[in-house]
Amino acid sequence: MDGPLNVGIIGLGAMGYPMAVNLATKLPQGSKLFIFDVSKQALDTFNKSHPAASVVCDSPRAVAEQATIIFTMVPEGSHIRSVYLDPSSGLLTHHLESRLLIDCSTIDTETSSAVHDAVKAHSPTASFYDAPVSGGTLGAEKATLTFMLGCSETDDEKYPLLHTLLSLMGKTIVPCGGVGFGLTAKLCNNYCSALIALATAEAMNIGMRSGMDPRLLARVFASSTAQSTICDKWNPVPGVVADAPSSKGYKGGFKVQLMKKDFGLAVEAGRRVDAKMLLADAGLGAYAGASEDPRCRDLDSRVVFRYLGGDEKWEHGV
Repeated sequence: MDGPLNVGIIGLGAMGYPMAVNLATKLPQGSKLFIFDVSKQALDTFNKSHPAASVVCDSPRAVAEQATIIFTMVPEGSHIRSVYLDPSSGLLTHHLESRLLIDCSTIDTETSSAVHDAVKAHSPTASFYDAPVSGGTLGAEKATLTFMLGCSETDDEKYPLLHTLLSLMGKTIVPCGGVGFGLTAKLCNNYCSALIALATAEAMNIGMRSGMDPRLLARVFASSTAQSTICDKWNPVPGVVADAPSSKGYKGGFKVQLMKKDFGLAVEAGRRVDAKMLLADAGLGAYAGASEDPRCRDLDSRVVFRYLGGDEKWEHGV
């Protein structure tokens, strides 16, 4: 990555916007960032903040006409299908010879595989990779994301370039072995993370209702077999971890609707491979219910503590 690059990014939402900021400020001098989003406001705001580095595009096709490396970060599989396959403005309406295409969205593995195959059929020299992320909006802002990359570290000649590019936005890049395995790893991670958060919320609620101080209970967990990053950094009980979304009215973090979406995708993936899942229905029911609860919707997914009826005002003795 010695000279200027023409890089595209499609999707300037809660995750894509800070990722784009890191690209705009860290790419080699003279590089251009070609941006597209369905929100004109997001495009205008980004362009005003980075006028020298960014160029606003009016469609995915327009991005493909200029950029040789293209990142996508959108909410759902239907959006990725539109970005790539729309017959009038999708990326595949332009030639993609030798393009490097990196999808950082968390979507269903079936859609990702279909888009990969469509890219290869359209432009055999193009390369499509799944590279979903973990770390939330804070990780995107601080460039400490973990990327789960759908390729082999030893058998893919593009891995060194991929690692360099992703390192501009993240701290940890994990090659997961092959196409599609990045998404598989991400869905497995979020399935596990969601259940840990739910179990932590339930266990904290049991202890608190029994009269325990949740800070002491969290200390016990931290030094025992219930230890987890969720408990230590994202504790669902307000006031236990000062910087956790729960201590800020569950604002920020990873929206409960998105956790419900990812959990559902993980359950679908598990069922496709006939994996026995004893906790799938209960977990999905909890996140689906919280997503529809007006007290919880649009808040961080650890709001399941509120959904369970946990005492959020324990510090005040109310």
